[in-house]
Amino acid sequence: MPDTALLIIDMQSALLSDAHDVETCLRRVANLTGRARSAGVPIIYLRQRLHDLPADLSDVHPAVVPRPGDTVLDKDSADSFLDTGLGDLLNERAVSRVIVTGFATEYCVDSTSRSALSRGYDLVLVSDGHTTPARPPGAAPSAAQIIAHHNTTFSTIQYAGRSITVTSAAHIRFDAAPALSNVPG
Repeated sequence: MPDTALLIIDMQSALLSDAHDVETCLRRVANLTGRARSAGVPIIYLRQRLHDLPADLSDVHPAVVPRPGDTVLDKDSADSFLDTGLGDLLNERAVSRVIVTGFATEYCVDSTSRSALSRGYDLVLVSDGHTTPARPPGAAPSAAQIIAHHNTTFSTIQYAGRSITVTSAAHIRFDAAPALSNVPG
């Protein structure tokens, strides 16, 4: 899938310390990165600058750490395209479809997904490959509800001329174009 790139947004140790179902999400994203590497799909890490923390805490979580050949871009906002060079990088590599994973669902994952669509990219949102901060018991909405809401929103939203797919990590295939219809999960 030379026209595809895998985006891993803000999967940093400090940010994930209180994330909802983080170990499961990390396993899924780690599996996706391995499969993407095997297929020659570019992997691009977007890393939030955390000026007030030691460098080791702002590093990408060890479960999904970048490897040689991966790209790491630093950012200062929720939109991974804003002032990062991401758009130029995708254009240089002739990418037309982005597969989005990461943290936090309602901030950086949402902003980056919408920005990708507005910039003309097709979107695959990995329904079980993004997470958000855990909430206290009884808090409304719960973290699971936030994730489900965004998955539902992106499975029903329309952008003219764009393909939007919301599917589980298990349904992502790097040897062929992802299905153009939404797959539950």
